[in-house]
Amino acid sequence: RLVKTIADDQQTTPPEKWQQAGRAVPRVNGRELVTGAHRYTSDLKRPGMLYGKVVRPNAIGATLVSCDDRAARQIAGVTVVRDGNFIGVAAPRPWLAAQAAQAVRAEWKSAPQPSSGEIFEYLKANLEPGGSRGNSAHVIGSVEQGLAEADIKLQQSYTVAYIAHTPLEPRAAVAEWSGDKLTVWTGTQRPFAVREELAQTFHLPLERVRVIVPDTGSAYGGKHTGECAVEAARLAKAAGRPVKLTWTRAEEFQWAYFRPAGVIEIRSGIRKDGTLVAWQFTNYNSGAAAIRTMYDVPNQRIEFVASRSPLRQGSYRALAATANHFARETHMDELAHAIAMDPLAFRLKNLKDERLRAVFQAAADRFAWQARPPRGRGYGIAGGFEKGGYVAACAEVEMKSPPDEPIIHRVVVAFDCGAVVNPDGLKNQIEGAVIQGLGGALFEAIEFSNGRITNGSMREYRVPRFVDVPPIEVVLLDRKDQPSAGAGETPIVGVAPAIGNAIFSATGERRRALPLVSQAPAASARKAAWPRRAR
Repeated sequence: RLVKTIADDQQTTPPEKWQQAGRAVPRVNGRELVTGAHRYTSDLKRPGMLYGKVVRPNAIGATLVSCDDRAARQIAGVTVVRDGNFIGVAAPRPWLAAQAAQAVRAEWKSAPQPSSGEIFEYLKANLEPGGSRGNSAHVIGSVEQGLAEADIKLQQSYTVAYIAHTPLEPRAAVAEWSGDKLTVWTGTQRPFAVREELAQTFHLPLERVRVIVPDTGSAYGGKHTGECAVEAARLAKAAGRPVKLTWTRAEEFQWAYFRPAGVIEIRSGIRKDGTLVAWQFTNYNSGAAAIRTMYDVPNQRIEFVASRSPLRQGSYRALAATANHFARETHMDELAHAIAMDPLAFRLKNLKDERLRAVFQAAADRFAWQARPPRGRGYGIAGGFEKGGYVAACAEVEMKSPPDEPIIHRVVVAFDCGAVVNPDGLKNQIEGAVIQGLGGALFEAIEFSNGRITNGSMREYRVPRFVDVPPIEVVLLDRKDQPSAGAGETPIVGVAPAIGNAIFSATGERRRALPLVSQAPAASARKAAWPRRAR
């Protein structure tokens, strides 16, 4: 009775007739968010609810050899669940569930796996079946012919590390059975997919499964799957009572999926006047989002090659657009310097798209790009397009050695996503993307060995902190003549290449790997290397 079909040709209110849209509007629940009154999945309680805990394997891909759960079963009020490789407990108190899980004696078997130190060679050598080169290549003209005509040729390789989503709220779910009907409250970005996963796991018709989504406590693409919901439902079914399961931060690091690592190889050719004539771009593993170039090149070959990843991997804010923009915009900077041409002028010479040209020019104007950097500092610029949004970023960087880390003095971002609906909300999205992008650009990288995450804590895995955040200036290009597009992802893609290009401007050192700052071997070294606030 609530369903109504809307035809595709419905006309929306044109921007010139907007009355509320286009104005800054505060969040309705803003006060609850900042005072802590707002409730998330991890805050929920159900009558008679138990608390769950899962006994985890000792490594990714490990299988159960033996299990002795007698000590856990002897604890009053504890339910123990065993189902194949799954072992879990439910108890009246969280601490009791943790105690029962620790009482389980499980033996696991795991095979040798690659480490983070050899991951890039591994990804190139271990392709997915059917992931061989050329299956999905985008080809225009002939790269070999373009290279033959080029005055200057360049070939480089770029890498990006696995990084974690580190949501404020780790995965959480509350599961409750009523006969053969299942209700699960969980923070997820894909409730319908989680519903299907639950139905398949428990062999239920979809109409007997209900998924309720409280606010998710951040996700960034990391909460598409329903593993926590399935685990809670397994425990609740066995216990005959509602069960809440909240992953610890350590579990979130070890068992959630990551932004894919990748290797990107580029061959290119230009004429002496700065005209691009050849472009070959191959991405191994990290993904195909924004893989095609917006620059005008008559001879192109662009392809994504799937690899067998040793770690779980999946969506992350902007998907592979960050990796592809980092490689492309770094390479464009290298080409500009190869012919001693201004990096902005080089981009504009090879770019016809007026909207992308406009954001480049807007960012450069606000940044005062043509001025000389202060002594000891460098300027960097980068830009791109994804999901209907056009972005350009400029960064001012100073290197301090030791430690070998940049001080980011300021960042300017120009963004065009069509007609702006809520300027304040849009600026918040852009600033948030820039801050999150600083982590992946500078220091975020998952370290692992033989299926174990070796820096799986907030003490060892460094995310951006207040001290890392530079002044951020946002320039909005409000295009009332264009439909509105999303803004949650695209602004992140220019951060890393702009900073990397600024580091080269300041030092003459070209960095082609994300993160740009090499990882210290120990947590104490990382802590000592945290940067000082720019003054």
